[in-house]
Amino acid sequence: MITFHNPLHLGHAPVHEFYRGERVPCFEKPQRVEYVEDALGKRGHPMLAPDVDSSAVLGQVHAPRYLAFLQTAWSQWLALNPAHSELQPFPSVWPVRTLRNDVEPENFVAKLGLYSMDNGTPMAAGTWAAAKAGADAAASAALRVARGERAAFCCTRPPGHHAGPDFMGGYCFLNNAAVAAQLMRNEGAARVALLDVDYHHGNGTQSIFYDRDDVLFVSLHGDPRTEYPFFLGHADETGRGPGAGYNLNLPMPAGTTVAGWMEALEQACVRIARYGADALVVSLGLDAFEGDPISRFALASSDFTRVGVRLGRLGLPTVFVLEGGYAASELGTNAVNVLDGFEGA
Repeated sequence: MITFHNPLHLGHAPVHEFYRGERVPCFEKPQRVEYVEDALGKRGHPMLAPDVDSSAVLGQVHAPRYLAFLQTAWSQWLALNPAHSELQPFPSVWPVRTLRNDVEPENFVAKLGLYSMDNGTPMAAGTWAAAKAGADAAASAALRVARGERAAFCCTRPPGHHAGPDFMGGYCFLNNAAVAAQLMRNEGAARVALLDVDYHHGNGTQSIFYDRDDVLFVSLHGDPRTEYPFFLGHADETGRGPGAGYNLNLPMPAGTTVAGWMEALEQACVRIARYGADALVVSLGLDAFEGDPISRFALASSDFTRVGVRLGRLGLPTVFVLEGGYAASELGTNAVNVLDGFEGA
């Protein structure tokens, strides 16, 4: 399968994050993509650099002032003090209920809070360049599929599905899957289905498309009553306005068996088929794996082949976009198992 990689992802390499109140090494690290790229090479999947500028599509899925902030965030951080080059910025205040979010503050840390849903999305000097190159890779994969390829894979980091119209979160800055779906709409697909199989709900993607009927969003994920992102992903969230009925959440309790997860995947595939989609985008989170350090489902590596086979049976032009998955070397095996299963369906 044609794969577009991110040649700038190494520039996004923050050292630490906060997990359960403790400062810890980042789970989302450059080695994630290196494991996948190594597995792709061993199985003969060609890898290309991005060849599409995603700027115009980014403006369709993200707010202008949010994009402007991301592009200048690191320079604003250094403008406060050049010594900040050795430090990572984190927000400390957020505009929650009753506070205003329509006026951008001048204070940098306050701005960071305005555009963040959590303090678990650390930035580095090369974050914007890496995130933009990842969006370019997603757009490149989508354009290939829109113009005749059966499928393509966007192998990139940082991931994207927690990034909403005007906020970052969960390691995500730009929503790569949303970019792929929007580009396919721009290229003539009347209806696009976007399936998210990450352990964590794709709250950002849901927020982007919640009022639309031209992109069906379906998500399999851990129950938000106990699992991140906690505040979105419930089954009663079905869309709004023109989008009513075009959002399907399939939350599952921590510890759900493989059989239970596969049953949810079948339900998702039936809904996608009923929707009559012209194309499919898959937010390929691989943290449903039994060995993932921050997730609690139990799929084995061989089960990811079954996932690919079932998605292949939908018969749709498909873009796969890498999201989460933090289980070291198995990440590469699991990713390529999905792709090989899809191609062999």
